[in-house]
Amino acid sequence: METKGLIIVHTGNGKGKTTAALGLALRAWGDGLRVLILQFIKGGWKYGELHAIETLAKADGRIRVEQCGLGFTRRHQDEEEKQKHREAAEAALDLARAAITSGDWDLIVLDEINYAVKFGLIKESEMLGLLDGKPPELHLVLTGREAAAALIERADLVTEMREIKHPYQQGIKAQRGIEF
Repeated sequence: METKGLIIVHTGNGKGKTTAALGLALRAWGDGLRVLILQFIKGGWKYGELHAIETLAKADGRIRVEQCGLGFTRRHQDEEEKQKHREAAEAALDLARAAITSGDWDLIVLDEINYAVKFGLIKESEMLGLLDGKPPELHLVLTGREAAAALIERADLVTEMREIKHPYQQGIKAQRGIEF
């Protein structure tokens, strides 16, 4: 069977973009694919999915996650702090470029890359350049709110997560194992 590498986008204001991408990564790993997950924003924060992926990685090394970011960024932060986030995002972009052209992976998840573009940490043209360098058989998943129109146009599959109701609106805090 010939493989046609897809460009998949999970976007929207609802919860579940990363979770959907990680579910897809798990499915791909289960079917023998080699999977890399690069997280553009998250960094240093341990959560359930990381523990699960680390366990799978020990089994055969076909799945890996790298937290490249410095944690969540804000729109209104001082320039020094924004520069640190920008440098981390640019390093993640370099990792992504190398991974995409390496031939080592069948599926690469660029988690929260849309946030990196939205907050001006990397340029939209740089993100789109990753698509230009994608080998035909490689699957790419890009997540984060407010995906660029040009990315949506180039994608093969776009899913928009839309928030309808959230427990936080009822005063319920995020639950470990469910939301993080």
